[in-house]
Amino acid sequence: MGAKRAAALALLVGSGLGALALAPASASAAPSVSCGTTAYQKQVEGYLAKLGGYGPVTVDGKQSAGDCAAVKKFQARFGIKPGNGSADATTYDVGKRLTATSTGACNAKKSGITFCVDLTHQTTWVMKDGKVYRPPTITRTGKKGYATPAGTFTVNKRTRKEWSDPYHVWLPYWQRFIGGRGFHQTTTYIHDKSIGSHGCVNLLPVDAQAYWGIGKLGMTVKVFGRRPGT
Repeated sequence: MGAKRAAALALLVGSGLGALALAPASASAAPSVSCGTTAYQKQVEGYLAKLGGYGPVTVDGKQSAGDCAAVKKFQARFGIKPGNGSADATTYDVGKRLTATSTGACNAKKSGITFCVDLTHQTTWVMKDGKVYRPPTITRTGKKGYATPAGTFTVNKRTRKEWSDPYHVWLPYWQRFIGGRGFHQTTTYIHDKSIGSHGCVNLLPVDAQAYWGIGKLGMTVKVFGRRPGT
């Protein structure tokens, strides 16, 4: 220890402040919850409790360490930014859409794979032999003027990466089902609703890869409902 530092420490000890300067932080101090509380807190807690799989939450509208961790996990799964555990408007919107989705509304066939797209709630999922095979996730379909058509289609082209001539962009995990429209990994922030798609079914990277792994030529795609604003 240098002479100046030793002299300063001696002065602190002599004044009775040395013990405070050297004492460690209290181990019993409760950790602060850094996520913050928003107007959507209770609704988001309710959505996560209904969906399950993101950890324990208490539906009381009060942020806790457990709630924060569950919200962060949910945000990470659905690519929500900044993903800091705060129940923001995007987290509320995604939770609301997912819990409002009825997998039975797809009327999937009783055998084989059916890809389901709910335009109304902007969600998609996969059924196998009439049962949920991959649970609902979010999507972004065609904006006004480029609405994704409703109907029953089949996968008729698959390429791991397709070049779009009209829009000059690569479309990863491309699975076409009608005209120039198909499933593919989003090339922009999927939660930006102002962008929309040009008729395709945009997917998060994890979902695009999963759909690619499941898909085969000739598989059924059922699109129903109507995207709000189209």
